Amino acid sequence: MGYSLVFTAHYEKIERRFIKRHPDLLERYHKTLALLEQDPFQPSLRLHALQGALAGLHAVSINLQYRITLEIEVREHEIILVNIGSHGDVY
Repeated sequence: MGYSLVFTAHYEKIERRFIKRHPDLLERYHKTLALLEQDPFQPSLRLHALQGALAGLHAVSINLQYRITLEIEVREHEIILVNIGSHGDVY
């Protein structure tokens, strides 16, 4: 069973800005989202739990520089997208 991605209005605003600034990452970003829907625990996504102020959230990599922070509801098979940007932006 796959997962459904939840795009909040706040995330969509950040996403539009990110894509406008980084159109070269659009294909890689869409591939990352597709992998998340299939199985967020795939090793290539480098899913990891966050600590400190972001405890309770997880992050996956778009590439070595850019990340997506997210909340995973395993029971409901939902992934709530929270933020997207460089390592410094999302942490």
